[in-house]
Amino acid sequence: MIERTFSKVANWVAHLAGLPWTFVICVLIVVVWAASGPIFGFSDTWQLVINTGTTIVTFLMVFLIQNTQNRDGAAIQAKLDELIRVSRAHNHFIGIEHLTESEVEEIRSKCEAAAKRHDREIAEKATDKATAGKNGTRHAAKTTSAAAKKPAAGKNASKKKAAA
Repeated sequence: MIERTFSKVANWVAHLAGLPWTFVICVLIVVVWAASGPIFGFSDTWQLVINTGTTIVTFLMVFLIQNTQNRDGAAIQAKLDELIRVSRAHNHFIGIEHLTESEVEEIRSKCEAAAKRHDREIAEKATDKATAGKNGTRHAAKTTSAAAKKPAAGKNASKKKAAA
């Protein structure tokens, strides 16, 4: 419950922080603060206001943005894993970046297990094909060499008959 709520809040804050209007508002705050410097005599309290405000916002934003990036990165990786594993991605992978971190990790684990199963199946088929190819090649070589000898024997027999 808390993880889902935190994920929603982190997504919302990260979205708002990335808007152009958010940047404009922040610039206006700094301009107003700088313009108010002469009014407050550029006092220590005046400087403390901007320092404290920016420190608090930065501190909180680091954790929110990091959480959002972690989930986005894990979701992108899970999507890429699925695309690599199959020729066509499944539609249910669209939007998984909105899931919680534990939900994304569960999907990644399932993709990795499926990829390992697929790799084992491909390796087994390749081994079977190589084994069948070796057996078939030996057999084909014997058959080819025996077939090549028969016409030669037939030609020799024809020459013997012609000589007689």
